[in-house]
Amino acid sequence: MNNSLLKHLDGDDPGGWSEPAALDRRRTAKVGLRVLLAVVSSLFFLFLIAFIARSQLGDWQALTDPLAPLASTGRLWLNTTLLVVASAGLQWARYSARRDDHRAALLGMLIGAAFAIAFLIGQLLVWQQFTAWGYGVSGNPANSFFFLLTGLHGAHLLGGLVALGWTFTRLHGQAQRAYTGIDLCATYWHYLLALWLLLFALLTSTPATYQAIAAFCGLR
Repeated sequence: MNNSLLKHLDGDDPGGWSEPAALDRRRTAKVGLRVLLAVVSSLFFLFLIAFIARSQLGDWQALTDPLAPLASTGRLWLNTTLLVVASAGLQWARYSARRDDHRAALLGMLIGAAFAIAFLIGQLLVWQQFTAWGYGVSGNPANSFFFLLTGLHGAHLLGGLVALGWTFTRLHGQAQRAYTGIDLCATYWHYLLALWLLLFALLTSTPATYQAIAAFCGLR
């Protein structure tokens, strides 16, 4: 998340969390988040188009081949579960903040942060597995795209953790005052979960699936 969004995350207002000034800040922050998500979506869309186009060339070595790292997707499923729990934690924090339940909101934020960090660690372990099996970044175009796409996704999740930490420091014992930040972080977490599910489905697909997508998009 960018600095302009961070300025509006806490939603603090001495006159109360539903005062006009606070509502204006919420609207501004939500518009900022929508713009950010549109930019991120455009970025990943371009990379995914490049991924599909590149997969049609003869030197593409599928990561789902029997002896390739993604022949078994158990670790990625585990990481996906971690991110689902992180997203659920932020949703709980959002619901609790709306009810001004400080403890529950705090717990939800901690769950969201902890499981997001666990997801990132899990992704690093997958990278380690790739390298150990000889599937380094420069070994094959498919490897390069895997590292690129998962790395970009992880970088955006790290940005979300920074924003969540910013919001955490502004709870001040009143969850409603931090509702805007929690609400934005929850939306961002849900977006990154949906994005990861798309990446997961694509990265673990077979060459036949890539061919079908390429034909549908006119890339063959």
